[in-house]
Amino acid sequence: MSDFKQNRRAFIKTAAIAVSAFTVVPRRVLGGSFLAPSDELSKAIIGVGGMGRGHIGYPGSRLTAICDVDKKHLEKALAQCPSGTKTYHDYRELLQDPSIDIVHIATPPHWHGKMSVDAVKAGKDVWCEKPMTRTIGEGIRVREAVERHGRVFRLNTWFRFADTFYGMGTTVKPIKKLVDSGLLGFPLKVTVNAATGFDWKFYWVGKTGLATESVPAELDYDMWLGPAPFKPYNSHRVHGTFRGYWDYDGGGLGDMGQHYLDPIQYFLGKDDTSPVEIIVDGQQQDSDACGTWKRVELVYKDGCKIVLDGENRDRDAAYIEGPKGKLYPGFRSTIPDLQNRMAEFPEPAEQITDFSRSVRTRQAFALNEQNGFRSSTLVNLAIIAVRLGRSLKFDPDRLQFIDDPAANALINQPARAPWNI
Repeated sequence: MSDFKQNRRAFIKTAAIAVSAFTVVPRRVLGGSFLAPSDELSKAIIGVGGMGRGHIGYPGSRLTAICDVDKKHLEKALAQCPSGTKTYHDYRELLQDPSIDIVHIATPPHWHGKMSVDAVKAGKDVWCEKPMTRTIGEGIRVREAVERHGRVFRLNTWFRFADTFYGMGTTVKPIKKLVDSGLLGFPLKVTVNAATGFDWKFYWVGKTGLATESVPAELDYDMWLGPAPFKPYNSHRVHGTFRGYWDYDGGGLGDMGQHYLDPIQYFLGKDDTSPVEIIVDGQQQDSDACGTWKRVELVYKDGCKIVLDGENRDRDAAYIEGPKGKLYPGFRSTIPDLQNRMAEFPEPAEQITDFSRSVRTRQAFALNEQNGFRSSTLVNLAIIAVRLGRSLKFDPDRLQFIDDPAANALINQPARAPWNI
C-alpha cells in the first residue's frame, strides 16, 4: 500500500474516532495549526489540592477532567466541577484522552518536569505551576520536549506582565521601561527583602527525625512520591507542608523564588542567560529538610546583581540601584522629574498574556519554556548554593558549575524508576 493511502486511511480512522467522542474536533485531529474562533478549548487539571482547585474556573477553556492520587482531593474538586467532568487516579490515563487540549499541572514541583514532558509528548499544551521544575536538568528536558513536539507552554507566575508587583506599588512594565531607559545607569543591583516588599516565607521549613506513620486510606503515597526517593510516610511530607523538603520543593526559595525573580530577569534583560557566580552566606543544609538562609547574591557576567536578603539586613536598600539613581517601593526614585523624563522613552514590547490566544495562534506565551527555564534556573542556582552552604561559579552557556562535582550532581538528580524523563 502506498504511503499516501496509509496516511489517508489513518487520518480517516482517527477523525472518525474523534467525531464520535466529542462535538468539536480538535485542531490536532484535523491537522491544522489554528483553532477556529468558535472552537472551545478543553482542559484537564492534574493535582486538585488547594492550588488545583483554585484554577477550576479560569476563563478561556472548558474543564473536562481532573486527576489526583488523593481520593479526598478528587471528591472536593468534583463538587466544584461542571457536570460530566471525568476523574483519574493516574495522570498517564488522562493524557490518553484525545479530547483534552490543555493540561494544567498543579502538583508538587517534583512532578512538574516529568508530567510536562509526558503531556507535550501526548500532544497537549501545558499550563504549569511555579516553579517550572525542581532541578535545572528537568528544566532542560522540558524546554527540549516543548520545542521538539511543537507545543505551547505557560508557566503560572504572572508578575512580569500583570498585577501589582508586591511592595513596588506598580506593575512591572514601568520598571522595565525605567531600566531600559538607562536613567539608573549600569550595572544594576536589585535587592529582594522584606524592606522592599517581599516575604521569603521561612515557615516553609522541614522537620528532621520524622516518625513513620500509617498512610491514609485515601492517599496513594507511592504514586504521590513518583520520581522522588522513597522515604517512609509522615503527614508533614505531603500536601500543605511538602515545601519544607528538598525532594519535593525548596522551602521559601522554591515557593516564592520564581514569583520574585522572573520579573527581575525580565526587566534586567536576562531572559537568555544566567548568573556566573552565586555567593551564599549560610551553612550547609540538612540533606532532607529545608532550613532558613541569610543571603544569596546572583551575579551576572556584566556586573548586574540580584541580592536575596533573607535576614532583611539591608533595611534601607533601594529595590533597584544604579550609578545614576535609585528606585524604591511605591515607584519612588532619587531621579528628579522621573515621570516626565520617562515619557520620552518607548514602551516595552507587547507580550501575549492570554494563554487561550497562544494556544489558538501557536504563538509563544509571555512566560514560556524558554524564559521560564532561565528564571527557574535562577531559583535552582540559589537553592543549590544554599543546600551546599558555599559559593559557586556557573557557566550559563554549558549550564554546568565550574569545578564542582557536588553542585553538578544536583543539576540532574536521579529519579525513582519508572519516572525518569
